[in-house]
Amino acid sequence: MADGAAPVLDVRDLKTVFKTRAGSVHAVNSVSFSLKPGELLGVVGESGSGKSVTMMSLIGLIPSPPAQVTGDGVNFGGIDLLKASDDELRSIRGARIGFVFQDPMTSLNPVFTVGYQIMEPLRKHMGMDKRAARKRAVELLELVGIPDAERRLKDFPHQFSGGMRQRVMIAIALACDPEVLIADEPTTALDVTIQAQILELMHELREKLGMAVIWITHDLGVIAGIADRVLVMYGGQIVEHAPVRELFKHPRHPYTRALLKTVPSVRGEREERLEVIEGQPPILRAEPSSCSFAPRCPFAFEHCLRENPPRFDIGAGHDAACFYDFETGAPRSSATAMAKEEAQLDAG
Repeated sequence: MADGAAPVLDVRDLKTVFKTRAGSVHAVNSVSFSLKPGELLGVVGESGSGKSVTMMSLIGLIPSPPAQVTGDGVNFGGIDLLKASDDELRSIRGARIGFVFQDPMTSLNPVFTVGYQIMEPLRKHMGMDKRAARKRAVELLELVGIPDAERRLKDFPHQFSGGMRQRVMIAIALACDPEVLIADEPTTALDVTIQAQILELMHELREKLGMAVIWITHDLGVIAGIADRVLVMYGGQIVEHAPVRELFKHPRHPYTRALLKTVPSVRGEREERLEVIEGQPPILRAEPSSCSFAPRCPFAFEHCLRENPPRFDIGAGHDAACFYDFETGAPRSSATAMAKEEAQLDAG
């Protein structure tokens, strides 16, 4: 990871609203973050927290309508992705920003061979002829650990196991040497042994290729082993952001603390029963005007129901959107919050 380098991706005040017959759904609410060259940024939260919608909104993968995506900017290499044309976004997706989806069987086309699907972005974005694209496709399959790569180019997706299909998806995402790879829960559908193999593969590829990675997951155990920094999302917002070790040692948002208590200890050190987070995620019919987690939070007090907390700067690249200060055991005043997120983004 390149410390002090300019962000490869800089997101400011991103919002995504779905217009439906039943009313508006505010799926992403004022999300701001940056991604440094070569780092792995983990994005965690339960289903419906806005993780996937946020990342798909960045690169124009959310249909509009029904979605309306706005913000102060998504800067990628000097290009504002929110203002980019459809043609510009198509030239960036797959070439400069790769995307690995959760279920390869719904992402891979069942009627085309794996070789054809790997070669397609190489011919479209890189201008390779068929022979060069085929040679590169073999190299990519070997890179992601698929044996007998040249022969397997002729196989169809159903002829691969679940873990091997996910490796194929990674090969396609890496085909054009992207600057950023977005992985949307790529190991969720796999058993733990295959999951460990994919995580090790991603670690090796990141070291070898030097790309930045955004890893979306609901599994804090996965994030602990691979991430540099972590964004915790709830109710379409970032509720906590910190370096990975700092987050696990000193969680400062009640939601993060609750998530950590749901994770079993692999060392068997925890004797108490695992906890559950009572209640349900919010239905985002309007932009939040109070703390979205307050109805489920044991630390909530009256002010939490009157104002949506900003992201308070805790120091050392750590911030949390919570009015309760776990260090002092006392409420915070919104007047002590970060007045502008630019300072946090530049530092983080």
